[in-house]
Amino acid sequence: MTAVFVQFRCTPGKTYAVATAIYDREVVSELYSTSGEYDLIAKVYIPDDADVGHFLQERLFDIPDIVRTLTTMTFKAF
Repeated sequence: MTAVFVQFRCTPGKTYAVATAIYDREVVSELYSTSGEYDLIAKVYIPDDADVGHFLQERLFDIPDIVRTLTTMTFKAF
């Protein structure tokens, strides 16, 4: 499995609703509220045989009130 981090910018006033919807989908291993340009950050494990873009699109990115996302890939460096 590959870990990716996904940041979410939400419609103002909708962050808690988006967080609840993300959590309810049981896809993320960790979910945090953040400060700065994005409102939430999630750690998601992608199965080795799955395409990252399709996996995230099908399971998370259709949630209402997500305005923008930023996905950061991770690589085994050591």
